[in-house]
Amino acid sequence: MRKIINSTYVTLDGVIQDPQDWPSTGGFGDKGNAIQLKLLEECDAVLMGRHTYDSFAAVWPGLAGLPIGDRMNALPKYVVSTTLADPTWNNTTVIDHDPIGTLADLKQRPGAHIVQYGFGRLAHELMAKGLLDELRLWVHPFFLGTGTAADLLFRAGSSAMCELVDTVRLDSGILMLTYRIAAR
Repeated sequence: MRKIINSTYVTLDGVIQDPQDWPSTGGFGDKGNAIQLKLLEECDAVLMGRHTYDSFAAVWPGLAGLPIGDRMNALPKYVVSTTLADPTWNNTTVIDHDPIGTLADLKQRPGAHIVQYGFGRLAHELMAKGLLDELRLWVHPFFLGTGTAADLLFRAGSSAMCELVDTVRLDSGILMLTYRIAAR
């Protein structure tokens, strides 16, 4: 069975929103970029909520010509949204009703894994329903000191037991922590 793998950037104080506005730590370097590309190569679909879709659709088409950009742009993309009517990013399908049922069905189909970006309402719902298999947190080495409850990884009511299965330290000080989410 396919896995849904969430890959999310987070600060030490738990902020996940608008990483493009965070202070620079020097980037991911060759090692981090290779990890990002390997994840995309192990997956044959991308899953996002509307906020992440809007951010990604504004950037990724402009990265055509780079291996990671070409891979992301070529993959089928699924966006859970009740408001996105006409996506402009190629290979995008909008899931506008019964996202949990649709994604449970997608997970059962043959194929490679599915990568999900962003950790908002959709990720919490997937986790609550036992559909999220793995969480890769890219922990950035600073406290941002801003944000509201909606900007944080934390959401009231969400809980899960996780098992640490891998750690990678990048030269920039970013840690990538990979957790397997325990079945409920």
